[in-house]
Amino acid sequence: MAITTGMVKELREMTGAGMMDCKKALTATDGDMDKAVEFLREKGLAAAEKKAGRIAAEGICDVNISEDGKVAAIVEVNSETDFVAKNEKFRTFVAEVAAQAAVTSNTDIEAFLEESWIKDPAKKVKEELSSQISIIGENMKIRRFEKIVAENGFVQSYIHGDGRIGILVEMESSVYNEEVKECAKNVAMQIAAMNPKYKNREEVPAEFIVHEKEILKVQTMNDPANQKKPENIIEKMIEGRLNKELKEICLEDQIYVKDGDLTVQQYVDSVAKENNIDLKIKKFVRFETGEGLEKKEENFAEEVAKQMGM
Repeated sequence: MAITTGMVKELREMTGAGMMDCKKALTATDGDMDKAVEFLREKGLAAAEKKAGRIAAEGICDVNISEDGKVAAIVEVNSETDFVAKNEKFRTFVAEVAAQAAVTSNTDIEAFLEESWIKDPAKKVKEELSSQISIIGENMKIRRFEKIVAENGFVQSYIHGDGRIGILVEMESSVYNEEVKECAKNVAMQIAAMNPKYKNREEVPAEFIVHEKEILKVQTMNDPANQKKPENIIEKMIEGRLNKELKEICLEDQIYVKDGDLTVQQYVDSVAKENNIDLKIKKFVRFETGEGLEKKEENFAEEVAKQMGM
């Protein structure tokens, strides 16, 4: 069967694969469009294996949140380069992964990758990922996700830096109006900017406190000016420094960035009082793209030359 330009164009629009790949697929399947799509899918899986050794440390975070604010999900999907992370096809895929995470019942990434892809139940999530790797031409990884279902309130989201940082914050609230949504958005922006580790001091593990006290004690005693001070004074100095540290890592104790006269907790309390409602922060999730991942440093000119076979 003669393969026409129109057939190649149609297959390219269906799959997003390159023109030459589409022509090869149609030739190999004697012009059968469905078989050609399967041919490209199979090729996509093979291409994914070849690219799997590359470090994927760029990418974006994205969120999906229901209209009523009751169900939300956040995901991080990595790519090899910042260039691909800005690609519209990649960003569309990440948004689809976030939508998948919003309806999943799984909590770990391995099970998530094995479940059916909601846009095409004949595929698994990992198969769609492999297909996208083939189309986009870089190794990609669905690194992590988290889902929140708010029973006594709502979830607010915030994306910072074009997807570099993603935030979900769950609020317990007796109402769901513009004032409380704005409050939650401000809290989410605080989390993006100040990177708290815990919601409040009650969440800080006891072993963390013990460890920090030991470090602070060594630091304090290394100062010759402190070595002759009474032990009770040293203890007070350590407690003071520990309190300062806890104010920096506990969200509710942090200085509110939009009003330095308030802590975050005082800001939330003020919104609750103004609206005569119950309102409090229940939990938050903060993803920052690539945190904890090793980034591969490459000379761009060398990489281009390598790809061109020079």
